[in-house]
Order: sequence, then structure tokens, then C-alpha cells
Amino acid sequence: MDFWNAFASLFSNFGNLTWQMVVMWGIGALLIYLAIAKKMEPSLLLPMGFGAILVNLPLSGAITQGDTVGPISALFEAGMSNELFPLLLFIGIGAMIDFGPLLEKPWLMLFGAAAQFGIFFTLFLAGFFFDLKDAASIAVIGAADGPTAIFVANVLHSQYLGAIMVAAYSYMALVPIVQPPVIKLLTTQKERRIRMPYQKGSVSQLTKILFPIVVTIIAGLVAPASVALVGFLMFGNLLRECGVLNTLSETAQNVLANLITIVLGLTVAGQMTADKFVRPDTLLILALGLVAFVFDTAGGVLFSKLVNLFLPEGKKLNPMIGAAGISAFPMSGRVVNKLGLEEDNQNFLLMYSISVNVSGQIASVIAGGLLLTLLS
Repeated sequence: MDFWNAFASLFSNFGNLTWQMVVMWGIGALLIYLAIAKKMEPSLLLPMGFGAILVNLPLSGAITQGDTVGPISALFEAGMSNELFPLLLFIGIGAMIDFGPLLEKPWLMLFGAAAQFGIFFTLFLAGFFFDLKDAASIAVIGAADGPTAIFVANVLHSQYLGAIMVAAYSYMALVPIVQPPVIKLLTTQKERRIRMPYQKGSVSQLTKILFPIVVTIIAGLVAPASVALVGFLMFGNLLRECGVLNTLSETAQNVLANLITIVLGLTVAGQMTADKFVRPDTLLILALGLVAFVFDTAGGVLFSKLVNLFLPEGKKLNPMIGAAGISAFPMSGRVVNKLGLEEDNQNFLLMYSISVNVSGQIASVIAGGLLLTLLS
């Protein structure tokens, strides 16, 4: 009799399984599929997908159950509740970015600023459904910058952190799917075929070293709440450009960035429990995040078309470069270059699109900092 009771107890946990958990298994499987089959941000979506399954097993030991602290919950408390993991990742991102092409043509920063329109439009729209701080946290999804979205949502104590994190990183991965239709809708074939010959300029090493320092100071004076975001990003870039810390720069770009990305993916998944995620407001957040993303892309393209009204024939810009002003570096820049080559196999837009993409990285961080300054 004791044997049969012990045997039956092995299957007792099945009674704790809910259909919402099964739905989350499906979402986890979808993320794993996108990571492996479609190669969409695999270093992030794979741990997120597996983690979503891990935390949605009944009475999962991966997350805190009663007085027993789970490892993923412990990781969240150690590195997400205090914004440490996103900030450390920013050091790696900063070390990857070469601001040289942007410094050669600083006017391209205007397009990075214009491509943040969707954030503020979505803030207005989300305000009809959520309180102001949650609306601001949701709006930052449009930057397509996961660490910034996590940082803002954490500081503003949004109750929708899990959905915001998943939406932000999912849209980062879906840049090649979402952006092209929006760009094509807003541009003509003639506009997409505009060639922009690239003339390489020169930027001194001193300028490259001073740039991250000056940007940090200016951002800190304009939006003090952005100092951590901008500062860690620019510190990573300073490691790259100073010329005396190449080993640290390579470590930040590879070992640090990869390690934090894995931990970040699992920690994000810790917020994807069925009770928090399978709810109508989660679907609304995903929809609003898409709206922000689309309007960010549209804002950059339409600003480029506006600038073209004042430029003479032969000097006009290819308006597609404005779409690269979102923060999904370097995916958005590559998407714009690919679209240019599809229309004209000699139309190389990569240097311009990547420069705009880099400016979008800075602009999205400053936009997030402005929201924090206004609402904190």
C-alpha cells in the first residue's frame, strides 16, 4: 500500500497544472523556434523561451515557492530589481559601437531624435488605459531597446514589468519583419532608389575620446535620471576608444555582453509566469508596444521626407535611413541597407543607416531618461 501511495505521489503535481501554464509553454516553444529556426536574437530568445517553460511548471523550483527561494527569483532580486543587469549590458553595447561615422556627419543625430516620436505618441495613447507611470514604461517599448525598457519600468515600479520586458526584446528581434512593410508603405520606389554616395571624413582620436564624456555630461544636465543609462553606455564606448584598454573592451563586447544576455534572458523569463502573463492587459501592452515601434519607424521616415522638401535635386536623402533611428542596433541599420540593395543593387546605404542607428541608441536612452526625470 505504501508503494502505491509513493507511486501515486509522483504524479500528484499534475493536478496543479493549469491551461494558462500550457499556453506559456507554447509561448516558450515559439521563442525557442524563432531563436533556432529563424535565428532571431538567439542568444536572448533561447534562454527566454526555455526559461518561460521552466517557470511555468507547477510548483517550479526555479522560482520562489513559499519560503524556498528559487534561483531565477534570486537572480531577479540581485540584478533586475536594482537595474544592474541592464546597465552592465550597456557597457558591452557601448564597447561594440563605433561613433566615428556619426561624428563625421553629426547632422544624422536629428534622425535618431525624430525616430523617438512613437514613444511619446504611445505615451499619450496608453494613458487612456493605464496610469501615467505604467503608460510611460509601455511607451519605451517603441525604442526597441530592451535594457532601456527594463530600466525605465523598474524605476517607475511598473506592475507590468514581465510583459514590457518580453515585448521590448521580442520587437528587437522582429525588426526585419516589422520595419520593411512600414518603410515601403511610406516611401515610393523612386525614393527608395535614391543613392547617397558616402564620402569618408576624418575624426581624430581625441574627438572619439571626448565624445562619450561630453555626451554623458550634457545628458546628465538635461535629464539627470538618464545618467546611469547614458553613463554606462558611454563608459563602454570609452573603453573602446581610449586605446589603452583593448583587452577590457574585447571582454565587455564578448564575455560580459554574452554572459549578461544569458542571465538577462532567464531573469526576464522569471516574470513570464502564467498568472502575470496570460491576461487581457498583457495583450494590450503587446499591441501598444507594436504601435510605438511602428510610429518610431514612421517618425524617422517622415522626418527624412520633410527634410527632402528643402534640399535641391541631387542632394536629396534616401528617406529609408530615417527608419534606422530606432535603437535596435545594428539590426535596423542592416535592414535599411538590405532594402536599398533590393531596389538597386548598387545603392549602398549601410554607413548612413548604421550612423543613424547609432544616434537612435543615444536618443532612445535620453528619451527614457527624460520620462524618468518628468515622472520620478
